[in-house]
Amino acid sequence: MTNYQADPSRYDSGMQYERCGRSGVLLPRVSLGMWHNFGGADPYDRSRAIVRYAFDHGITHLDLANNYGPPYGSAEETLGRLMDDDLRPYRDELFIATKAGYDMWPGPYGNWGSRKYLMASLDQSLRRMHLDYVDLFYSHRYDPLTPLEETLQALVDIVRSGKALYVGISRWPLEATRTAVNYLRRHDTPLLIYQGRLNMLDRKPADEGILQLCHDEGVGFISFSPLAQGLLTDRYLRGIPADSRMAKAHFLRPDMLTDELLAQLRQWNGEAEAQGQTLAELALRWILRQPAVTSVLVGASSTRQLAANLRCVVRNR
Repeated sequence: MTNYQADPSRYDSGMQYERCGRSGVLLPRVSLGMWHNFGGADPYDRSRAIVRYAFDHGITHLDLANNYGPPYGSAEETLGRLMDDDLRPYRDELFIATKAGYDMWPGPYGNWGSRKYLMASLDQSLRRMHLDYVDLFYSHRYDPLTPLEETLQALVDIVRSGKALYVGISRWPLEATRTAVNYLRRHDTPLLIYQGRLNMLDRKPADEGILQLCHDEGVGFISFSPLAQGLLTDRYLRGIPADSRMAKAHFLRPDMLTDELLAQLRQWNGEAEAQGQTLAELALRWILRQPAVTSVLVGASSTRQLAANLRCVVRNR
């Protein structure tokens, strides 16, 4: 039995909720991404503390994928343990998402966008997370070789099976997204949300027309990597810390921190300080002002880091 009792004031903490496109779903403006720091290689007690802190401060949306870890599947296993230890009484307050689309198991059926892979992967995910259904299931990436109709019909049938309440897509190109919107609407399973990388250093969803399409079609948008893997924080303003991702060439390479980029980061940091904010707050608020954006996905390696990110919406509580 769990000793955890959620904070009774969790919905009075200052968190804001935004309607996701033209749906009935309200998502917190800041959601918790479990891409890093929640796998089998990470201390369970730390992961548990972060998720508890998130929920106690109004974060109801948890974002996972089949291959989050490391190792693959272990972030979902962590959530399954959390469901049993802490979260089961609050299942109906949570909006849990997972995805399939990237390499997950050997052989021809463990990758991309076939009906075979998507359905098998979701069944595996539900077992790992100790859930009967997810609130949101994504096609994690566009598959140029599988007919779009096969991928999209699999999403429709997953909802009809009761294993997911809503569907989304992540990082699909514009015309394929337009096809998805129309196909899913015709099959009474409207596209709830598009997940893409959007931040002050990477504006492709805006430049390519994805944000405008989402706005026009009533589809929500959620941004991952909103702080550009830490570049849009004060972490690199004075060079490359020895313990940083960039020093370890982990998702960030040292040659990325050019003199030009450093000058831009310092300029934005000056603008943030002039407004009494951190650079991270400035960057998160910039995303939340964009058309169609429902929420930003933030990762966290500690409750302190999550608290700092929450200041973009609950700063004045």
